Amino acid sequence: MLSMGGSSTRWLSEEEQAAWQALLALLTWLPAAVDRQLERDAEITNFEYGVLHGLSVSPHRSLRISDLAAEVNGTLSRLSKVLDRLEKRGWVVRRPCPTDGRYTLAELTDAGQEKLAGSAPGHVEYVRELVFGRLTATQVRQLNAIAAKIADAARSDCAGS
Repeated sequence: MLSMGGSSTRWLSEEEQAAWQALLALLTWLPAAVDRQLERDAEITNFEYGVLHGLSVSPHRSLRISDLAAEVNGTLSRLSKVLDRLEKRGWVVRRPCPTDGRYTLAELTDAGQEKLAGSAPGHVEYVRELVFGRLTATQVRQLNAIAAKIADAARSDCAGS
């Protein structure tokens, strides 16, 4: 454990340090594993899947690009590059917002919906195998509560920046 002399820092306990290291490992390895599965089985990245999914659950399968960027936690620049790729594949189209021309909408096409529907079963099965198949029902509820609290705090901190 780190020691900084007379510091007033509240250092992590051994149990907190172990939990923190486990969380860091999760944040490192889980996205990489999910990316590998989606790239291998569906030829898309997890971020691309997130964009397609975000559009699929939105009214009329469309969102303002700025709102979509917030939804998938991506910069406008990154999202724009991904939308370029998805448009080339025919899965998304961009068009001016009919109610406010200052905005651009991203809209999921029928082909994009088909791609998502075709990718989802393998993705869900992998998530079930990797995460939920290893947890009890009680642990799933605990994971939900814990992850929501941490995500809310991080989201709030990022929004305040």
